[in-house]
Amino acid sequence: MDQYKKEFIEFMVDSKVLKFGEFTLKSGRKSPFFMNAGAYVTGAQLKKLGEYYAKAIYAKYGLDFDVLFGPAYKGIPIAVVTAIAFSELYGKEVRYCSDRKEEKDHGADKGSFLGSKLQDGDRVIMIEDVTTSGKSMEETVPKVRGAADVEIKGLMVSLNRMEIGKGGEKSALDEVKDLYGFETAAIVSMAEVVEHLHNKEYNGEVIIDDTLKAAIDAYYEQYGVK
Repeated sequence: MDQYKKEFIEFMVDSKVLKFGEFTLKSGRKSPFFMNAGAYVTGAQLKKLGEYYAKAIYAKYGLDFDVLFGPAYKGIPIAVVTAIAFSELYGKEVRYCSDRKEEKDHGADKGSFLGSKLQDGDRVIMIEDVTTSGKSMEETVPKVRGAADVEIKGLMVSLNRMEIGKGGEKSALDEVKDLYGFETAAIVSMAEVVEHLHNKEYNGEVIIDDTLKAAIDAYYEQYGVK
């Protein structure tokens, strides 16, 4: 496993973004883990988050893109900090763009988008925190493709939950890939999280012991991609 992936897993735990216990998801599923990107709240955390996204995007997609698109609302700060990180880490200036939940009908920046305008020929990387059902892509991909003649190169999320999507067979990331025809990836997968934390002491405690590992295994037996 790449070093930045190991560091990112520990960063999620330190930031209390990735938690373990019993959580009821929006889907109604009872999950032994929960990820909330809204818990990144400090300048230092957001700076690091942008760097991890930039490293993962660089590893998967290289530098051949022009725009980072983060769906409202959580995708907005992620797109901004990742654009900053690309400038600092790779010397590449990329633009950021996000959609608005409500169209702005006044001022010089009126319309459906924040940040850079999408232009014909733009190559776009979509950024999300986590994809469980692919619902936000349903809303934003048509907006992006309808704004200009762009090429969506791919999607990057922070955590691949590795569970079946709405179709009941493939993962949500694979469903997005098949539906829209672009690549999908995550900084880390839940399998990598378990591999890195299971029965290993971190900051004086074992985050994933055998009992929690069994609960995660049982969850994937029911909801995981077969």
